[in-house]
Amino acid sequence: MKLILPAILLSALACVPARAADVIKTYDYFTVRGGTYDELQNQLSKHGPMLKSTGSRHPGITRMTFKTYIGYAESAGSCRIATAKVVVRATVILPRWKPPRKAPADLRLFWDTLSADIKRHEDRHVEIAKTYAGKLEKALTATYGYGDCNAAAEDARRITARVFAERDRAQNDFDRVELVNFESRIVRLLRYRLQQMADGRLPVYPGM
Repeated sequence: MKLILPAILLSALACVPARAADVIKTYDYFTVRGGTYDELQNQLSKHGPMLKSTGSRHPGITRMTFKTYIGYAESAGSCRIATAKVVVRATVILPRWKPPRKAPADLRLFWDTLSADIKRHEDRHVEIAKTYAGKLEKALTATYGYGDCNAAAEDARRITARVFAERDRAQNDFDRVELVNFESRIVRLLRYRLQQMADGRLPVYPGM
């Protein structure tokens, strides 16, 4: 956590409403190959990015960093948190399939459905992070005065730890629900795409 030392400017900034948390999101990709369901699964397991917290590879992950900038306004015998800004940097790592020239239509349909769901899942992780970054900003700027800026900084650390613990629980709960519903969700999405094709709202894959 980066602390901005008290300054006259911070007293003026305290009157400006806090903006929403900033999210800087980029995408990165890894390549998978294969012409069957099993080959795609093996490629995802072999080449998917490693998640340190699980020690295993995943079909997609999001690496995030949070930087909190806090401004303190100090006056005679007191100090307060005048401004708080949280910046989230997220790199979403997704699979990109390089299909064989004669990949079957059903496999192309499956991949498009699966890869879209992986992207939706990772984008949702970023949205959760943004939500809790905003909660942290509000929690920090909702505090009252302290005896000195050291006390204010210590309370800021406690607030940050609490909000980040809530964020981690929300992320883990989301993953748990998504995992339980994975198979039924993919089947539902496949049926939806097939219906969209039948209704002429999506192009039909060659060979179907």
